[in-house]
Amino acid sequence: MSAGFVQAAYIVAALLFIMSLAGLSKHETAKAGCWYGIVGMAIALVATIFGPETQGHWWIVIAMVIGAVLGIQRALKVEMTEMPELVAILHSFVGLAAVLVGFNSYFAPHGVMDSVMQNIHDVEVFLGIFIGAVTFTGSIVAFGKLRGIINSKALSLPHRHKLNLAAVVVSVLLMFTFVGDASLFPLILMTIIALAFGWHLVASIGGADMPVVVSMLNSYSGWAAAAAGFMLNNDLLIVTGALVGSSGAILSYIMCKAMNRSFISVIAGGFGNDVQASSDEEQGEHRETNAEEVAELLKNASSVIITPGYGMAVAQAQYPVAEITQKLRDKGINVRFGIHPVAGRLPGHMNVLLAEAKVPYDVVLEMDEINEDFPDTDVVLVIGANDTVNPAALDDPNSPIAGMPVLEVWKAQNVIVFKRSMAVGYAGVQNPLFFKDNTQMLFGDAKERVDDILKAL
Repeated sequence: MSAGFVQAAYIVAALLFIMSLAGLSKHETAKAGCWYGIVGMAIALVATIFGPETQGHWWIVIAMVIGAVLGIQRALKVEMTEMPELVAILHSFVGLAAVLVGFNSYFAPHGVMDSVMQNIHDVEVFLGIFIGAVTFTGSIVAFGKLRGIINSKALSLPHRHKLNLAAVVVSVLLMFTFVGDASLFPLILMTIIALAFGWHLVASIGGADMPVVVSMLNSYSGWAAAAAGFMLNNDLLIVTGALVGSSGAILSYIMCKAMNRSFISVIAGGFGNDVQASSDEEQGEHRETNAEEVAELLKNASSVIITPGYGMAVAQAQYPVAEITQKLRDKGINVRFGIHPVAGRLPGHMNVLLAEAKVPYDVVLEMDEINEDFPDTDVVLVIGANDTVNPAALDDPNSPIAGMPVLEVWKAQNVIVFKRSMAVGYAGVQNPLFFKDNTQMLFGDAKERVDDILKAL
């Protein structure tokens, strides 16, 4: 395969990647977007493996087959609720790959270079390893928190921000030392610091902010891939890494706005943890209801809004929810879904679940589109959501989620909250919504309760 053909294939693959991102921005074109990405990656892999500069083609193919078998085996076993954990651990692989490529570029012979080109090469190696190491350990901690292996509460070491700053400053000084003499010691020392820095960066962030962290790590993995592209002199890897890095950064910024967080504080780590509230103090008496009463409320309603959360994903309740939606719409009742930007543990988590259950795209609305409609709504079903419908975010300046825009469900005439118990949400904050006069609690497994309502309808 000639060098010209490889470059042409890279251009086609890059265009397909751009088309993939564009397709994924809308529900209706998301499936096509996935296929654009798959075809683009296939073209990129074939062109790279069988290009004139690649040696040991079949060793690479064997390694890819082994990786593909393992990947497919694991992916088939992953539930939708575990998708955020899968994404987090995959980011760690990208980071580790960047570290290994960096050290390989350092040790591999690369001919005689003039001083300027040698300095550029050394900076590429140093930054590639630094970004990769931060991404690697940060992603592992995110995976652990999402999996429940690591406590979701934020680690709050004394002077944690100063520790982060010191890690960055020392790494910059080590880079100047490394570029000056290209010795191995500053590279290894920086790698150890970067690994600890990545671990501490994500450990300092509470579980409620994990969706933003996963998005941020997605951006980091893109820049790690771009850095690997510079070290390997591969144009397509640079372009692909830049696309992933920039789109992840944009998504992180959008989510930070949705959570009233500063983007800079996300990058610094340990944001939103300075204020703590009591986690389990009840604020009054709650009222309970049953499936038959909820079904009666729904029958007599003219407008219904459903706000799903992670609990719906865990219970796999999206299918009976879709059936209820169809039954109510057939009766002429206006049923819509309100999706908070950080509902679930991953951006777009709820949208994917509802699409999987064949809920029409046009009734699935974002928070900004639906928040003004709650005062004119007869019934709101809060299925597995907690922190994203918490009025404390607006009413309690001492709450850890103070200032975060939320779905203002309490303004509706009737609110039905589906929960297993009165336990707090992922942020560890009590929800005053549960004790309001227009709120009733429907306890139990979300899928079982929704099935009961479906039978009653």
